[in-house]
Amino acid sequence: MAEFIVLGAGMVGISSALALQEAGHTVTVVDRVQPGLETSFGNAGIIQTEAVEPYALPQDISTLWRYAIGQTNDVLWKLEPTLRMAPALWRYFLNSATDKHRKISITYAKLAALATADHAPLIEASGSEELIIRNGLAMLYRDEASFEKEKARAERLEREFSVRSRIVDGVTYQAEEPALKQAPAGAIHWLDSWSCKDPGGLTQAYAALFEQRGGRIIHGDASSLTQTTTGWVVKTEQGIVGAEQVVIALGPWSPELLKRFGYRIPMVYKRGYHGHYQETTSLNRPFLDVANGVLAAPMSRGIRVTTGAALVDLNDPADPEQLERGVNALRSLLEMGERVQEKQWYGTRPCMPDMLPVVGKAPKHDRMWFHFGHGHQGFTQGPTTAKILMADIAGERESQWLPLEPSARF
Repeated sequence: MAEFIVLGAGMVGISSALALQEAGHTVTVVDRVQPGLETSFGNAGIIQTEAVEPYALPQDISTLWRYAIGQTNDVLWKLEPTLRMAPALWRYFLNSATDKHRKISITYAKLAALATADHAPLIEASGSEELIIRNGLAMLYRDEASFEKEKARAERLEREFSVRSRIVDGVTYQAEEPALKQAPAGAIHWLDSWSCKDPGGLTQAYAALFEQRGGRIIHGDASSLTQTTTGWVVKTEQGIVGAEQVVIALGPWSPELLKRFGYRIPMVYKRGYHGHYQETTSLNRPFLDVANGVLAAPMSRGIRVTTGAALVDLNDPADPEQLERGVNALRSLLEMGERVQEKQWYGTRPCMPDMLPVVGKAPKHDRMWFHFGHGHQGFTQGPTTAKILMADIAGERESQWLPLEPSARF
């Protein structure tokens, strides 16, 4: 058995630590903040078994033009950051072509299919059952054309990937969901996805489980990582911590750290915002208002509304225009009260140009492992890809996961 440092205490990092610990390794997690306070804190809290196809860039000029001139709330952008991301965005666009996207989805769908089964034992062991809602995820459509298109897609996903769903007319769905003020054109209810009332709380519960089992979590500076003759060291509040091996699980901050070690990792940074609003009528399950690019979910603090993607720099100040625009539109559909007073949260989804997470051995360094780049699905996929990483470390990787390996990707 070996000693490991895991850099990053989000869902992906903590899942890595738990998997290593279960295999008998000694593990120290190092992060600048407490577990689950970055992207894992503020996401929509969905364990998305229906997410069998990664978000692709549109291939039609009309939709791209709407993005470009700001006519959709799905994507906002700033010029300079978008230009800096242009090489990664171009590769993302090429990989979104039908044939390539279909091939990528074969791997992606396998990850989605394992998600709830891999979370389940951690939920039970961490005593987090009260945080989990097991009644699916809905996508609501405001016009018949969009609804008809997505009905066909839902039927295709059931045929190709065995993803279960209900196709529901708008009036029927409104009767099931009293929080709706009006009937949408229709809804697709994805039956097997789970949701979480407090995603940061679930990550923290997993972290507490890791500590109960003998692991250490220490505040420290990931950027101080240094290779030694025997392994790796990093500066922490408790002094220099060393280990034979290191796992990089820093999400969107991974490429910046790895520049010092000679890696140039292309990444698309998609910022998201959330806000909480008083729940005046109980919301039974989360739903996406497809037309306005916002998702509403019942959370411990009220109804959490989360946004689509903003292409901005990692360190840009908060600009919740996308959230405010989406909430204004959402209020015509959903009964909810005033905003809960809180600091404006935002986080960044680390998206790779090929839409797959990076899981495996660092190409240039012994005893360094990569585990990042999950895009929109770090909360969903963390425990699953942690198992894949552990198998790789043990020399037992299955061939079906070869597309996740770093070596052929940059």
